[in-house]
Amino acid sequence: MEPEDKNLVKEPFTEYGTYSYADYLTWEIDEMVELIKGKVFRSAAAAPRRKHQEVAGLLHSRLLVHLEGKKCKVYIAPFDVRLPVNSKRNEDIFTVVQPDICMVCDLSKLDDAGCVGAPDLIVEVLSPGNNKKELKNKYEVYEESGVREYWIIHPSEETLVIYRLIDGKYQPSRLFSHGDIITSECIPGFKLDLEEFFGKID
Repeated sequence: MEPEDKNLVKEPFTEYGTYSYADYLTWEIDEMVELIKGKVFRSAAAAPRRKHQEVAGLLHSRLLVHLEGKKCKVYIAPFDVRLPVNSKRNEDIFTVVQPDICMVCDLSKLDDAGCVGAPDLIVEVLSPGNNKKELKNKYEVYEESGVREYWIIHPSEETLVIYRLIDGKYQPSRLFSHGDIITSECIPGFKLDLEEFFGKID
């Protein structure tokens, strides 16, 4: 008689083992997980805060409108971004993230599963409890993978920092907040008035 758990997917644990995208595809779990250099990072058990969702949704809609008719495409989470090092084979990819927002201008990086390779722009909207992951672990893989701009938005403090890739290393902007108008080297012509933007969010 076959063991009852023969076909069950093993629960991944951050502290044990190294996992690939091929493993990731076999998991059937209710919560969102990401892989960073083969280690599993779980999202908070609760859904993101309302303000997080408003910030991400409003910025995504602004980018969609600006990019209409242009070659770049913008996506909002959940959307898998695979960051290969040497090989694009599923079993050789050890970083799979779901940024809150990402913009991809090289459309050859897109497939039915999401994006394979570095997006031009990644935006992370911080939530309580995941700041360390966004600020340290993802910073490192985004820099190493060649993400041109990495935006970090703190919704409760209503601030934004932009890391721009210069000669392979991220250079941080100053801390932007109300009164600042944001522009992006990745998105010609795009402007984000933070006073107006955060003013629309309760």
